[in-house]
Amino acid sequence: MNVLIVYAHPDPNSLTASLKDLAVSALRAEGHEVVVTDLYAMKWQAAADFADFDGITGPDFMHASGAAYGSGRLTEDIRAEQQKLRDADLVVLHFPLWWFTMPAILKGWIDRVFTYDFAYGAQLPRYGAGPFAGKRAMVATTVGGRIGHYTERGVNGPIDDLLFPVNHGVLYFTGFDVLPPFVEHSAVHLDDQHYAGIAARYRQRLATAFTAEPIPYRPELGGDYTGLTHQDGSELIPGRESPGTSGFALHTARRGRR
Repeated sequence: MNVLIVYAHPDPNSLTASLKDLAVSALRAEGHEVVVTDLYAMKWQAAADFADFDGITGPDFMHASGAAYGSGRLTEDIRAEQQKLRDADLVVLHFPLWWFTMPAILKGWIDRVFTYDFAYGAQLPRYGAGPFAGKRAMVATTVGGRIGHYTERGVNGPIDDLLFPVNHGVLYFTGFDVLPPFVEHSAVHLDDQHYAGIAARYRQRLATAFTAEPIPYRPELGGDYTGLTHQDGSELIPGRESPGTSGFALHTARRGRR
């Protein structure tokens, strides 16, 4: 299988970097082809602007990106990353959680690479049936705070809620089967013994990356939402959720049903 790791950390001695290196070696040992996009090493331009479109400026930014994609006029760096996504069977986003989200350079990779008509568009399906359907994706992130800070009652809020925008809003939206994230807390309080445990857990997760059950997000046109197309209302039909469910969890079905 082909694996793309998109890695975002400026420190090659960081825990994130070490786990990225572990992922490369473990996946290659299993016979997979691994490509790494190292955003800081590439000095990736984070800001999306019209300069990406070779002179195409309208009718608006979104449609200009689609016009540039359709006419082959995107910049070379964007086209190279899009090809990596086409080739990949599994995409791993490797980053530290900074200010409750991904680093700006990784958000900029998404902003520039996931162009209109390539990753999404009015004529493209979405939420489980998008352009990347049949591919898998996973977030691997390190968190400075303790695990109790990121629970339902934790002061920082549930980690699943913090990662929902990338897991559901970026990856599932564009069609990926999204694996449960690999999250390591207390990343700034490590010793060799703790690292050995983290490494073992991550190797185990990687070994099941192509067999593990993805997060059971509800497909938009799977019968749980109003509307017959994604241009309709697309609101969850009352009664489809488990009693007491609210917030982002509404969009995750119980196992065994859609």
